[in-house]
Amino acid sequence: MRRAVRLAIVVVVAFCAASVLLTENALHVWNTAPPADAEAGAIAMQGAASWKPVSVESNHGAMLKAWMFTPRQSNGAGVILMHGIADTRLGMSGHAPFLLRAGYTVLMPDSRGHGGSTGRIITYGVRESHDVQRWADLLSRAPNVVRLYGIGQSMGAAILLESLCCESRFRALVADCSFATFEEIANDRLSQHGIRSGALRWPLIELGFTYARLRYGVDLWSASPAAALQRSHTPVLLIHGAADDNIPLRHSRELYATYHTNSQLWEVPGAGHVASMSSQPALYCQRVLAWFDTHR
Repeated sequence: MRRAVRLAIVVVVAFCAASVLLTENALHVWNTAPPADAEAGAIAMQGAASWKPVSVESNHGAMLKAWMFTPRQSNGAGVILMHGIADTRLGMSGHAPFLLRAGYTVLMPDSRGHGGSTGRIITYGVRESHDVQRWADLLSRAPNVVRLYGIGQSMGAAILLESLCCESRFRALVADCSFATFEEIANDRLSQHGIRSGALRWPLIELGFTYARLRYGVDLWSASPAAALQRSHTPVLLIHGAADDNIPLRHSRELYATYHTNSQLWEVPGAGHVASMSSQPALYCQRVLAWFDTHR
């Protein structure tokens, strides 16, 4: 009996320690250096636009940095571009030129805890969704911007979708390879890293989420694009590479099933994670611009 009790204690301690390590690793991103201004100049040149650095302060005290690009001839609309995890605003640099040439004012932020933006932790949309609201405030005050849109990839896509709980000014969004809920993608991550048993993954996730709430006051259970879509009416174009082995295609299918009356799902054959644009660049740009134009 004593051995059994000792073994049970060891197992519980091991699970708690593992969940804390996994959670701390998930909430912190390292080595995402601020992008150089020369990169902004190159983007502006490709899009025949001007640019300037901008910043806002989040409601948790983080200083958030971005570049704002102004086209030579505005079409009256602005787009917020949100990058994925462990990346910077440069991850969305392929999107800016075609949007600028089409007349969109483009805002490229570094998400909190990434690049030039400060922030103690990242929260997969729990806090970042309110950061999007601050960016929307800034972009809506830009000259000639009367309509707001957004494009996000991976975590950036999830953040944009979650922002719909507090931000209703978007005319339409594009969500490229979003997860459906953070709890589900956390489960996928553990499976991808060799923890095949659901009986092992479940307590690690639950303990980790509980730790995040107690240690940082962050409710990771609420990081749910699916839940946000259930309370929204904003049109969303869901894009997902059919060969995505990072965030499985089923996540966007779940989001589409949740929100099919006001969304479209484009499954891109052979494309990997956030690789739909590089896989079919002309069609990607065409479909994004058509989606925004349809929802003026």
